[in-house]
Amino acid sequence: MTAVPAANDFIRDIVRRDNDRGTYAGRVQTRFPPEPNGYLHIGHAKAIVVDFGIAEDFTGVCNLRLDDTNPDTEETEYVDSIVDDIEWLGYSPARVLHASDYFEQLYAWAEYLVTNGKAYVDDSDNETISAQRGGFGKPGIESEFRNRTPEESLDLLRRMRAGEFPDGSRVLRAKIDMQHENMQLRDPVMYRIRHADHHRTGDTWDIYPTYDWAHGQSDAIEGVTHSICTLEFDTHRALYDWYLEQLPLPGDQPKQIEFARLEFTHTVTSKRRLKKLVDEGVVDGWDDPRMPTLRALRRRGYPATAIRAFCRDIGTTRTNSRQSIEALESYVRRDLNATSQRRMAVLKPLKLVLTNWPEGQVEHFEVANNPENPDDGVRSVAFTGELWIERDDFAEVPPPKFFRLSPGREVRLRGAYLVTATDVVKDADGTVVEVHATYDPASRGGNAPDGRKVKSTMHWVSAPHAVTGTVALYDRLFSATVPGERTGEPLDDLNPDSREVLTDCRLEAALAETAPGQVVQFERLGYFAHDPREALLFHRTVGLRDEWAAIQKRQAH
Repeated sequence: MTAVPAANDFIRDIVRRDNDRGTYAGRVQTRFPPEPNGYLHIGHAKAIVVDFGIAEDFTGVCNLRLDDTNPDTEETEYVDSIVDDIEWLGYSPARVLHASDYFEQLYAWAEYLVTNGKAYVDDSDNETISAQRGGFGKPGIESEFRNRTPEESLDLLRRMRAGEFPDGSRVLRAKIDMQHENMQLRDPVMYRIRHADHHRTGDTWDIYPTYDWAHGQSDAIEGVTHSICTLEFDTHRALYDWYLEQLPLPGDQPKQIEFARLEFTHTVTSKRRLKKLVDEGVVDGWDDPRMPTLRALRRRGYPATAIRAFCRDIGTTRTNSRQSIEALESYVRRDLNATSQRRMAVLKPLKLVLTNWPEGQVEHFEVANNPENPDDGVRSVAFTGELWIERDDFAEVPPPKFFRLSPGREVRLRGAYLVTATDVVKDADGTVVEVHATYDPASRGGNAPDGRKVKSTMHWVSAPHAVTGTVALYDRLFSATVPGERTGEPLDDLNPDSREVLTDCRLEAALAETAPGQVVQFERLGYFAHDPREALLFHRTVGLRDEWAAIQKRQAH
């Protein structure tokens, strides 16, 4: 497999230079700070690999910090899922922390800024504040409350905290520069009134900090050295630094670094839009295998090792780009090819009867569990005179270049015998329901003693020994390469045919012993993950064909 070209890792270069200069006395500490308002998705995987990977590479530490500053959207369910997903991905935070751990300190620092004339309480509503901020090339307008005395603002802030005022009636704003070219510095909001219970602090607080007010200060409290964010926070860095420069910090000032977020073709990672898919029943939940969430990819059979390898290999840049989903699938396929057991499964079964097979005879063939790993050994597979084959592997009237089974044609049954179709049985509608064939007893193992060649090898399952299972086949959840590019709304590009569920699949008996969550290769069909909750339900992880290699080949020409 041709790997995705590795990008320059400028973040590690920055950390290395800081270490060489003794900026943080050689200490490296990072953090992964998701908001617990949804499930982690594949885009978060990149941030996790960067945050935890840099800490590992420089013998530092990385904490998980839940950015739980919005009580209206955050739930304990999401907190638990985030912790679980990070562990599944292969990382263990040094500590699990919460922004809410620092609510008292953040509030104390807010009073400090008010007292020093660097913050004020504004009675304007959100619409007025937004309008007065102006825009790019458009000057801001100072609020009529901007010159309140520190004493008055401090009194109002304390009453805001005490719950005296209704939601939306007042905010606390930093007093910076309403004419600054960076919009983030035009007197940003620090606190809003929210009479809402918090999943950790209950009804203790009636005001909650904004992300920008909580973020850098939480970093400083924890001792973070390098605060790594995605590129959309680039314009926030000046505010991040301004807040920290105004405060009596307990240690060194952290450094914010931004990198391009991970986006894929045919994929949407907006939490708001993903939640809409769940809430409206478009998908079956956050772990629906069509979703880009980590738990959905886990259920679908993506190995954590493949996700980590992909994220490491693409490196970090400061230029936004969209990775091909086929490139990630190529990593998944390579990983599974080396580790997955091989099994035979017939998804759309058609009965094959060997008319010259001795009645009641059962033979067994030793088949390799994984040709890529001899240590996986072999298994015994039963063979009889009644078999299941794929319906697509037979054609009564074969089209050009069709080399599989048809009347008069000989094919190889994988690891067993050469067989030749003779006739068919049809139902009242004219549909073929059974194929009759003869087998060559001298071709045991799949090779003729006279050396004659056949052009096709087919998989099969012994009918008396088969177990019946369900298989879910998946296509892209979004049909467009860039969802929403045409209309501006990604959900307009949903693929109505993104899933096909086959309920009458005939599976090799050994598949009944597949562990929940285990991924196996269905020979000739692809890689399939056994559902973690429902027995004999298998989800197609990826097919066998390397689409990424084909894309690269086309691009090369």
